[in-house]
Amino acid sequence: MTVSLFEEFGLKKIINASGKMTALGASAVTDEVANALKTAAQDYVDIDELIEYAGKVIAQHTGAEDGCPTVGAAAGIAISTAAVITGNILSLIERMPNSDGLKNEIIIQKGQNIHFGGSIDQMIRLGGGHIVEVGSANKVESEHIEQAITEKTAALFYVKSHHAVQKGMQSIETMLEISHKHNLPLIIDGAAESDFRKYIDMGADIVIYSGGKALEGPTSGFICGKKNFMEACRKQYKGIGRAMKVGKEAISGLIVALNQYPLKNICVDEQITRMTALCEKLNEVNGLSCSIQQDEAGRPIYRAQIEVGKNAAGITAETLLHQLESGNPAIYLRHHYVNIGIISVDPRPLLPGQENIIAERIIAIIKEVEEK
Repeated sequence: MTVSLFEEFGLKKIINASGKMTALGASAVTDEVANALKTAAQDYVDIDELIEYAGKVIAQHTGAEDGCPTVGAAAGIAISTAAVITGNILSLIERMPNSDGLKNEIIIQKGQNIHFGGSIDQMIRLGGGHIVEVGSANKVESEHIEQAITEKTAALFYVKSHHAVQKGMQSIETMLEISHKHNLPLIIDGAAESDFRKYIDMGADIVIYSGGKALEGPTSGFICGKKNFMEACRKQYKGIGRAMKVGKEAISGLIVALNQYPLKNICVDEQITRMTALCEKLNEVNGLSCSIQQDEAGRPIYRAQIEVGKNAAGITAETLLHQLESGNPAIYLRHHYVNIGIISVDPRPLLPGQENIIAERIIAIIKEVEEK
């Protein structure tokens, strides 16, 4: 069996069944992307020229007027926020995040001011924005949004994420209607989304994506949108962007990943087939109920959702999760609902046959509990 680089470092081997998670390194890249990283690392380039070229590639694959590479989607939030506040004015760019006296209010629906490993609020504040929450966590009316607009409003912000509250929020279409009515930009955080054209086609001014999630590129991100905003985004590398600068390696890998992306197939049938086989094995275990569930945010992702009945299984979902993560290899499952007894298996990052290892390990853990 091949020993991974991380095992050579003395770190534990991981089976990632939780998804394209930043905490586990997001994605495993293709050979072509890996080669781009290596080749770029061993050569020199004018970084400004490379960033501008990347913007053209981003525009080509998103249908936007222009683009800007970033070190990640979180950086994209801060940079986009700064861009709508400062424009191209260098003296203002160099002031950020101090935006006192400027139009700096960013309106967001309360149920979308989430924590994704960092908080949306903090990323906006890093860019000089003052966040204005509207509505309640599970109910926002269009009037809440429109009545929050003042002479200090710089932009409206929409978060498309499984982390966000899915019910009771106003739609992107409503946000677009309001933003255009008041001549304000709409920024969309679509970090984990897989359709890179959808929101630009809808009329969004700025859209932020991760380069390491659906794209399966290196640790990176990208912003796309109207040309004036993208020029302002790139210019933030003379300001707050300097502390979150993206290197030649990540930009090069991002470009190759974007060029590869139209050739990829989203194998929904394969996801369902693999997860169905997993569920069939786990449904034979007393106390477990396994079913196929589509992603909460409507993405074409089909996971195996495992409900752990504590009384019948003799173990809680939290304990089962802990034992899986403590094993060798360490198995990481999706655990957003572990507090209510639910854990899930995401098929996308799994290598062939790893779903069988997961099933065998879960069955073995419960058997050990029964024998005690």
